[in-house]
Amino acid sequence: NALGFVQEPYDALLDHYEQGVTARDLEPIFSRLVPALKDLLDRIKGSSRAAPRLPDMRFPIEEQKAFALETAQRLGYDIEAGRLDMSAHPFTTALGPGDVRITARYNETSISEGFFSAIHEAGHAMYHQGLPLEHWGEPLCRPISLGINESQSRLWENMVARSRSFWEHFFPIASQRFPTLRAVALDDFLYTLNEVHPSLIRTEADEVTYNLHIVLRFELEVALTRGDLLVDDLPEAWNLRTRNYLGLTPPDYAQGLMQDVHWSSGAIGYFPTYTLGNLCAAQFLHAARQDLGDLDALFRRGEFAPLLGWLREKIHSQGSRFLPGDLLKAVTGQGLSPDYFIEYLEEKYGSLYCV
Repeated sequence: NALGFVQEPYDALLDHYEQGVTARDLEPIFSRLVPALKDLLDRIKGSSRAAPRLPDMRFPIEEQKAFALETAQRLGYDIEAGRLDMSAHPFTTALGPGDVRITARYNETSISEGFFSAIHEAGHAMYHQGLPLEHWGEPLCRPISLGINESQSRLWENMVARSRSFWEHFFPIASQRFPTLRAVALDDFLYTLNEVHPSLIRTEADEVTYNLHIVLRFELEVALTRGDLLVDDLPEAWNLRTRNYLGLTPPDYAQGLMQDVHWSSGAIGYFPTYTLGNLCAAQFLHAARQDLGDLDALFRRGEFAPLLGWLREKIHSQGSRFLPGDLLKAVTGQGLSPDYFIEYLEEKYGSLYCV
């Protein structure tokens, strides 16, 4: 009540992270999204395509760091206005005007963990680097919301850097740097980068199941704040939804309702911004394709400046000029819709899994 709300308490908490958005705005969107995700997941589970058997591979950490940095720079991350370091948990931090730093975490047996964490953070950083620095210290030079900020990292990490066209350009380059990849076919490599495997842990989830983790948390948060769910009943409610959405049952709290830091830190209302980021990213990318034409042809040639320039003009340079929903309408011509994200997943995973 101290923060204020019109319809229900959860709105006051959600508004702290995604200004202007309410639970009743999200419920019909999530109600459309969940059945589509579950249907796609069921078809993937029933796919006849067998996972490729890849040889044991090694990716030296220093080579991974160099490759990740070179790629981030190719996408548009300005290393003269930042740097890439290692940390236990990847993050982006803007220390001042013209200084936006990123970190990544690497695994010698997999290229994915370090590479995609670096590209994810570079997506955040390019947003910060594109803000109007002449207004530093003013609201205009701040990202408008967590969801819009997340849309930029998810767009570059998943929709660009996990795409076939991206790797048609970068796979030969990666194979030169990492000889272990030379025995791997591009199709098999792409499959492993985008493999769908339901998991109990949100941070390990693939693109198809990730948002089911988020909707699960959103529904429980709303039920708690409405008084429809008691805290003592939360473990049972968590496990029930996990079985319903993912077909899995947590064996303990560590792999269940206590796996995230958000609730213990009081960040109720934060979780939906992750899904908002995914939905906005797909809607933004659709609009960019309408304006720029065949983006995949550009990616195959290693040309990413047109997309970054479009994002700079339409989103980054706008800072906090608009509320998140108003910015989305200004850029795409309509309010938030899950259809673009659903279409993106259907096209991508329908091709990968032949479903």
